[in-house]
Amino acid sequence: MERAPMSDPMSKITDDILVDIISRVPYKSTCCCKCVSTRWRDLFSHPDHRKKLPQPLAGFFYESYNRDRFPKTARYFTNVSGKGHPLVDPSLSFLPGYDSLHILDCCNGLLLCRCWKPTDPKTLDYVVCNPATENWVVVTATDWSSKVVVARIGFEPAVSSHFHVFEFIDQEVWGIDQSELSAYRGRIAAVATYSSKAGVWTHQMVEDEEFVIPAHSKGVFFNGIMHLAAFDYMVVTFDVKGNLLRVIGTPSPSYRYEFPVNDVFLSQGQLYFSYGTDSESDNGSETSSESYSSDLLVWVLEDYSSEKWTLKHTVGHLQLFGDKFSGYPDYNVVSFHPERNMIFIVCGDENSLMSYEMDFRKPRFLRRLGCECQLEYRKVDVKTPFIPYVPLFMESLADGP
Repeated sequence: MERAPMSDPMSKITDDILVDIISRVPYKSTCCCKCVSTRWRDLFSHPDHRKKLPQPLAGFFYESYNRDRFPKTARYFTNVSGKGHPLVDPSLSFLPGYDSLHILDCCNGLLLCRCWKPTDPKTLDYVVCNPATENWVVVTATDWSSKVVVARIGFEPAVSSHFHVFEFIDQEVWGIDQSELSAYRGRIAAVATYSSKAGVWTHQMVEDEEFVIPAHSKGVFFNGIMHLAAFDYMVVTFDVKGNLLRVIGTPSPSYRYEFPVNDVFLSQGQLYFSYGTDSESDNGSETSSESYSSDLLVWVLEDYSSEKWTLKHTVGHLQLFGDKFSGYPDYNVVSFHPERNMIFIVCGDENSLMSYEMDFRKPRFLRRLGCECQLEYRKVDVKTPFIPYVPLFMESLADGP
């Protein structure tokens, strides 16, 4: 007897149901799902399904620095679990050869890289790439790019396949006369923006506000607006044309630290902000180890229009880190989970990566990254950037109208 051909049971499942199923599996399994068939691959790139397929945080790009090594800087990727082989190749070997490459920012799966050309060490390109699909495009640099410290990318795949690059140009780089320089060293004088749809750079002057953006300030792009934390405890916002929209004040401790934990983050569609406090610094008095207390405070901007921050969570450093640290611990909040009430922290001399789940007040040690993840800046040790990465399985990368 001839056996009747077996029917594919998955063919009876509608696209909506299949997308809902795939959206619930881990990142590594999602990568496998993408290779099952042409139909499954197309589900990942279809605009109608992008919002239904939010991918969890896969991990972090980070760098280590050793002046006795060549090259002095090395790039790594650690999985969010802290275990296993890197889910992403940190070398980005699919990109064309450059003398050196630095990842500046990541937004919804796209990396913004600064790439120095081997033919001329003083010239560079910006390269925007998608590690999940290995697609990339070159964005020609501006006249200021080689001296600009802060450049960020804005991209919302559920809204458009086009991206935006922002350059924040300080007054010295912009070329303001010495006699007219502001007392704020590093004050942003202009913002240049690139649109992949138009394919050109434009720029806007910043004239009515004085602020300085830290070199490692994380960019948060949503609702078509770029948000960055600036000194002193404020968030500056810009539209895609580089216009300064508003300056949002943030909560601050009574004691202003020289390098505050003041990044702004996006989670579950809202802006978050955090900083650490300690009783000794806040009240200006000496306290014994028995009475010493310090906390990490997490704030959320629940009402964007009124610019009002609400205290969402407080956790003591002792509960967060245990008795491993004495006094005020050395740590940075490096990310908020995009879909959960969870934060990620790098702490201590060995730069230990840990997570903290706010709903259950549960800290978890993930991985020790090593003491080389620190740089000396103005005679103070600061941690190298930790760039969170969420994969994007969209095949195309818009680079023109």
